[in-house]
Amino acid sequence: MIRPTVARIDLAALKSNYQLIVDDLARQSPGRAPGVIAVIKANAYGHGAGQVARALEDAGADLLACADIEEGAALRAAGVRAEILVFGALSVSDLDGLFDCSLTPTISTPGAAIAVQAAAERYKRRVRYHLKIDTGMNRLGFRFDNLRRTLPALLASQNLDLAAVYTHFATADDPESPLFNEQRARFDRALNAIEDMNRGAREERRENDRSASSAASTVKPDVPYVHAANSAALLRDSRVWYDRVRPGILLYGVVPPPLASTLPLTPIMTLGSRIVAVKGVRPGEGVGYGVRFSPEQPARIAIVPAGYADGLDLRLAGRGAVLIRGRRAPIVGSVNMDMLMADVTGLDVSPGDEVVIIGAQGDDRIDVREMAAQIGTIPYEILCRIGSRIERIYE
Repeated sequence: MIRPTVARIDLAALKSNYQLIVDDLARQSPGRAPGVIAVIKANAYGHGAGQVARALEDAGADLLACADIEEGAALRAAGVRAEILVFGALSVSDLDGLFDCSLTPTISTPGAAIAVQAAAERYKRRVRYHLKIDTGMNRLGFRFDNLRRTLPALLASQNLDLAAVYTHFATADDPESPLFNEQRARFDRALNAIEDMNRGAREERRENDRSASSAASTVKPDVPYVHAANSAALLRDSRVWYDRVRPGILLYGVVPPPLASTLPLTPIMTLGSRIVAVKGVRPGEGVGYGVRFSPEQPARIAIVPAGYADGLDLRLAGRGAVLIRGRRAPIVGSVNMDMLMADVTGLDVSPGDEVVIIGAQGDDRIDVREMAAQIGTIPYEILCRIGSRIERIYE
């Protein structure tokens, strides 16, 4: 290790968070607890997808979810054996990876349905897929109010088997929005319509199979399962747990704001560095680009080798802080590409001292919810922006 700025990932805490979620689901739904789809898209929210996925497998996760085929292929290359669901759009993708890496696709548009059916026919394979319904997000998914026109062709596809149906909530983290309950009602109506259409499609395919061969039907009569709840929806309303839930940021020990949770989750990432220099600054002198910080009294400034090339936001200067010797040191001046400056006036610090940017030191903690609030963003962005040149150390 050359650079002192590293992210330490606590895999034991990750496994504990997963088990806490599983146990809480079982406690609240005895005898019918939903399963878990562990979401590890975007490099496991910046934590390192391969290592996180293998740890979750060890913890018992049997279904993981990623954003696209490339992410799924990288997980297979990392040795992941569990089922992998691909959330993203597929209509313009190179679909060979679905078959080469045994990935489960989401079909969310008529174009994707045509493309995946053609690829499955070319490979002479049957493909189990998840069907996404748009209930108000207006992003990906078949519109909830147009299914009887758009779905029959997909449900009748000879090489595609419907494994699950899902939707995604646009305002699960906004308790004041009425859209959440409206989406839930729309989804329930859509599920009834899909079951009616799917039942008819299965019967038609059985008849086609019998006509084509005297052998037993190859159509599997599996009843599709249902999922809808991301981390926020999981915390907010057990009515949308259905058959599985999809925790993402909760696995990493972060509760999506402004929601709260009684689960004793542990943030699994600590982002830290070390002081590389300490400078004295006279009154009236400026610090950093734009000399935005100019002390009125003599000051001491610690230089820390972490900057916006590592994913730290420029807006942290003048708003955020780091932990040094268990005390908060305000970030001053400006966040540079490779460095930031912290005001350590009155602290006994030296080059080599440990700096915590995200995490705990002594009796204090700086978490991503706090950092996100300081700069007007969300914790997801803070985690996902942590740069690739920062080494992840797994403990």
